[in-house]
Amino acid sequence: MMQEKVTAEGKKEEELFDRFMCYCKTGVNDLKASISAAEAKIEQSTADLAAAEAEQKQLAQDLEAQGMGREEAKKALAEAEALREKEAAVYAKESSEHKTNIAALTKATAALEKGATGFLQTSAGAKLRQLTVEMDLSAADRDMLSAFLSTGASSRYAPQSGQIVGILKQ
Repeated sequence: MMQEKVTAEGKKEEELFDRFMCYCKTGVNDLKASISAAEAKIEQSTADLAAAEAEQKQLAQDLEAQGMGREEAKKALAEAEALREKEAAVYAKESSEHKTNIAALTKATAALEKGATGFLQTSAGAKLRQLTVEMDLSAADRDMLSAFLSTGASSRYAPQSGQIVGILKQ
């Protein structure tokens, strides 16, 4: 029995020895292949890491540039809005002034057509005198209109309201 036990242990040890020897013969090649694969993977990982870092730098620069561009756009928008508000105020003022002038001219034309007396003493007459200075008229028209408005109710005045009405309607 003991001999059988020793024989069995010997066979077992021989099998283990054969396996170990097989591993030693094939294990070296397996380890070399594994090392080569790991070295290649290290090189690839290093290259991937460098590319990722470069991309991250580029993205950071792009983000910074976009942020600066956005700030410049906001500033330009604010300036444009301020300019539009200013222009709208100027337009409102000029529009109101023009409407007042048109209304005064309309009243003056109607009064002249009716042949009303004392028109020049009204506020519309005063506005009409002011407009003769400000309006874009030819020199002859301005002189004629100024002469009419300055003579008032003089007895030497010969009415020419037909011509004046024609000028004002233009």
